Amino acid sequence: MFDIEAIQKALPQRYPFLMIDRVIELEPFKKVVAIKNVTINEGFFSGHFPDKPVMPGVLIIEAMAQSAIMLFYDSDQAVTENKTFFLGSVKSRFLNPVFPGDQIKITVLVQKLISSGSIVEAVAEAGGKEICRAELGFMIKHG
Repeated sequence: MFDIEAIQKALPQRYPFLMIDRVIELEPFKKVVAIKNVTINEGFFSGHFPDKPVMPGVLIIEAMAQSAIMLFYDSDQAVTENKTFFLGSVKSRFLNPVFPGDQIKITVLVQKLISSGSIVEAVAEAGGKEICRAELGFMIKHG
């Protein structure tokens, strides 16, 4: 549905902080499913942890947040030009680690949509296991 080029049009983040590789399902303002391919080439693995590389939880949350931003993407008005998203709050629970070679599937559902933002529920899975569940709050600034 969205390859990396389309994602880069929608998100302001760039390497090494772009945390999603593909959007495979999108129902604007309702649901998005995105993929993050995790490779040993990720820069964070050199220090987290050298003997047993594990993806930092904060980067899993970032991948969820970037996926959620795609819910509000308007191809006529790129996010980087006309909208700024602020991550307002995070309530998260980590259940399993993510290792090099894993593919993370992130599903984000809108729980509450208000005029100035949204609250979403995000679930990340890898290898058939739930790795993280989070509630994210966004405020959207137009213009």
